[in-house]
Amino acid sequence: MQQVKLNSTGDALAFSLSGEIDAATSEDFYAQVIAAYEHEKKNVVFDCAALTFIDSTTLGTFVKILKKVRTDGNDMTLEHVRPNVKKLFEICALDTIMEIRT
Repeated sequence: MQQVKLNSTGDALAFSLSGEIDAATSEDFYAQVIAAYEHEKKNVVFDCAALTFIDSTTLGTFVKILKKVRTDGNDMTLEHVRPNVKKLFEICALDTIMEIRT
């Protein structure tokens, strides 16, 4: 089960992600993030400390979010990314196009 929680709308939209985000839940994840973003377009920060699993569909979802955010002149950051999740970004070289912090 995945959970997306909007924590802050100060300088950035800050989301906390927890659990698993995979093919079954990635569309809902995208919809929740974009709904908040469309309401208040600014930088997006994901706190991934409690995110335990993602799959390739979720990687694509992060790329879609990144494209949308950058189209509007904003940026996206993933923070507190666990090693097993970060490894997927590295394998696909996505760590070269988005900021990922452990």
